[in-house]
Amino acid sequence: MYEQKFSEIFEPIETEQLFIRRFLPSDGADLAEILTDPKVVHFEPYDVFTQEQAIQEAAVFAQSDCFFAVELKSERKVIGKLYFHHEGNYGTYELGYTFHAAYQGMGYAKAASAALIRSAFAGGTVRRVVAYADEANTRSWNLLEHLGFQREGELREYTYKFLDEDGQPLWQNMLIYAMLASDAALA
Repeated sequence: MYEQKFSEIFEPIETEQLFIRRFLPSDGADLAEILTDPKVVHFEPYDVFTQEQAIQEAAVFAQSDCFFAVELKSERKVIGKLYFHHEGNYGTYELGYTFHAAYQGMGYAKAASAALIRSAFAGGTVRRVVAYADEANTRSWNLLEHLGFQREGELREYTYKFLDEDGQPLWQNMLIYAMLASDAALA
């Protein structure tokens, strides 16, 4: 029933202020503004990119089925990226988002994520969307709750990115959220 992947039926999405589309290699400079900012990537599972690495990453994203550019129509600028990955089990996808610091707190991440999720559920290939948020990243898990995701649990000391002064992992707790197509239909 859920054999077809969302990436196979994806069409660019337009909201009042945004375009959600595939990445282009030419998005490198805009992507670099996002990925080179230590505050933006603090909770991401990767380190800060160099300018060159970020430009190369745009070319990689352009070939990927999992990454989508969020372009602010009024500025013709990529201000964020969405990650939407098929987990391989019965129509379940993982959502992730990263937005330029100057455009955070303006509702763009919520609008882009909501539009992508609506499109995914409407296409009939997606049954469940999950998302993970570091327990310390209150802005991220608050966004998920505002989108209508339900908290399903907590993975204690699940991962680490940083080490303490003794070289020991600073463990992070991850919160697990999910939304079902049937949940979205009720909203």
